[in-house]
Amino acid sequence: MFLFLSNFFQKKSIDCWAPLPLSACRIQKPYLLERAGIADGTAILIVVPYFTSACRDPQRNLSAYAVSKNYHAFFDELYGELLPILKARFPKNRFACFADHSPIAEVEAAARAGLGVIGDNHLLLTEKYSSYIFLGELITDAILPSMVHGVKGCEHCGACSAACPMKECGTCLSALTQKKGTLDAQEQAWIVKYGSVWGCDLCQESCPHTVRAQKEGTIFTPIPYFWENTLPHLTGAHLDAMSEEEFLSRAYSWRGRETIERNLAILKDYKKGEPTC
Repeated sequence: MFLFLSNFFQKKSIDCWAPLPLSACRIQKPYLLERAGIADGTAILIVVPYFTSACRDPQRNLSAYAVSKNYHAFFDELYGELLPILKARFPKNRFACFADHSPIAEVEAAARAGLGVIGDNHLLLTEKYSSYIFLGELITDAILPSMVHGVKGCEHCGACSAACPMKECGTCLSALTQKKGTLDAQEQAWIVKYGSVWGCDLCQESCPHTVRAQKEGTIFTPIPYFWENTLPHLTGAHLDAMSEEEFLSRAYSWRGRETIERNLAILKDYKKGEPTC
């Protein structure tokens, strides 16, 4: 099974993955494992990098993860192909796939599998791609050869904390851009000051792991999916022209058009002011 997975991931340009005993994972949603009929076995942690040259656009007003098409669709395609093959090849075993909504603590498990260290911003910092990655898991009741590593943290240099624009305000810029409803004057001023229609990457951009990956050129994803139909600078014209199908193909669609429309309107119409905490 290990050799099959190795060949499969290689064909999908996924070069960063590792198995970990399920017993070494912190289970957060046991009902998902119960639903899959898996009590013990192996979690295969999958690192999916997403950074492309479009993420370097100086006019980018979206978090880098939202520049490409919705990553959930990527995982749906990946698992949609992988699961039927696994079930046919290994009929005695059970399999379940996850991304985001996972039974295990993903970042911690990935670090324990040796795929990276945990940053002070609570993200997994990988050697090649820094934190510009998505995590997914294939969990099976099969026992695969694996190594358990100690969970390591980053160098605690303080760069991510220093770069956070909202730390003294007790909120998060990314969460603010996703907040539903009407924003008050202070919240609108923050959006105007930082020019974000959706999300925030400032803690990632300042991280030495990112600086090194950018300098060495390893940060770019080798996966073709994330290079297709990139949109780094979203405008009202772009949004109005999107069909419902196209809109749903974007990572920010889960919040609905109203939230994005509101943020775009704020950036266009709101008079700039200096926010204070």
